Amino acid sequence: MARRHVGAGCAVLTALGSLVLMSPSPATATAPSVPPAEGPSATRTLGADRPSAEVLHALGRDLGLTPAEARQRLSNEAEAGTRAGRLHNALGSRFAGAWVHGKTSAGLTVATTDKADVAAIEAGGADAKVVKVALADLRSAKQKLDTAATAAEATRGRRTPVRYVDVVNNRVTVQATSKAAADDLIKAAKVDRRRVSVTVSKDLPRALYDITGGDAYYINDEARCSVGFSVTKGEQQGFVSAGHCGNAGDTTTGYNQVDQGTFQNSVFPGHDYSWVATDDDWTATPHVKGEGGATVTVSGSVQALVGASVCRSGSTTGWHCGTIQQHDTSVTYPEGTVTGVTRTTVCAEPGDSGGPYISGSQAQGVTSGGSGDCTRGGTTYYQPVNPALSAFGLTLVTDTATTQTPGTTPEPESGTWAAGAVYDVGAQVTYGGVTYVCLQPHQAQGAWQPAATPALWQKV
Repeated sequence: MARRHVGAGCAVLTALGSLVLMSPSPATATAPSVPPAEGPSATRTLGADRPSAEVLHALGRDLGLTPAEARQRLSNEAEAGTRAGRLHNALGSRFAGAWVHGKTSAGLTVATTDKADVAAIEAGGADAKVVKVALADLRSAKQKLDTAATAAEATRGRRTPVRYVDVVNNRVTVQATSKAAADDLIKAAKVDRRRVSVTVSKDLPRALYDITGGDAYYINDEARCSVGFSVTKGEQQGFVSAGHCGNAGDTTTGYNQVDQGTFQNSVFPGHDYSWVATDDDWTATPHVKGEGGATVTVSGSVQALVGASVCRSGSTTGWHCGTIQQHDTSVTYPEGTVTGVTRTTVCAEPGDSGGPYISGSQAQGVTSGGSGDCTRGGTTYYQPVNPALSAFGLTLVTDTATTQTPGTTPEPESGTWAAGAVYDVGAQVTYGGVTYVCLQPHQAQGAWQPAATPALWQKV
């Protein structure tokens, strides 16, 4: 296979495909019932009550928060994710997105296409916004735009390099080099122009080329990328990273130039994820590299909401934070289109590719590419980690895989729920003879049995 590097000096971050949030789709707009959660709080379950000093410091530096504000923001974001998931399942096909807002993410807004849902949304702990287009319909329009862009990547695709669903404004946005290029794409895709916003920009995203997440590794002694997150597959240890870092069979050496491992699978373009199986001399850890060489511990992979804070580690620029702008973004690079990435305000530079993004202690994904730099700022894109774990049958290494929630005694694993499985919003499982529905996208940890984690599962 031909190598897929933009340049030998470029950097890479691990990426994943998009998560499609599935939920019931009732035909009528009967006001939904959202029962209150019972049991341990989301703040405790997701580890937001014990943030690391590295996360607090970076949030203060990059988002202008005091330590107390940073702690409050992380707690608010954890709780908001659970409330949004419960409302998502209750609204079904009328759900039009959710996002947090405010300096400490104290505000949560949930959008619906029917005003009859307003009372239930407010009772569920969120501000309600009534909009015209459901999230599923926006995603359908974006898919048509992606198809039209991909059909002519060398011309139309590169002139309209970014497409994403903007839940805050209930639109699909096309970033284009000119209004004419955007109009050409919209016409070719045959989508309703009223559902599309156009942003004109000369920025052209590129893949960022150049076992602790964020450490450097080298591919065939030719290029450098950054480690994403430690994983296992059975007894085999390794890590996930970006697909554009290397091909299956390529060998790697670590940050210390010691033989490290071999790429087992790699996907790019389309998605941008890969995984490397490491040699016996390397031990997978639940850590990513924070500021000054300190480590930040990973405790799960629960997907954060739009507006939430997120931090990134990379072997070129180190540790930086920002916010999540949009999920479900498509980007056309010179090598082709990558779908399902998340757009952020975090800066990155060549060499950072493949490195981890983390919200609090929850793994989010790996950097795929972007524009700008860490001097003047920029935009970066990561692909969520859960789809990569699912695609390759990998288990994220965390500190909660075998640690039970304080004050609980989990039942033996039973029913259809399984540790290591990746679940999306709306997925149903049985556990201990009871049916549960998933509230937030995540990979199930050993201690996250549905009965003990109302932050992630709602009893049906």
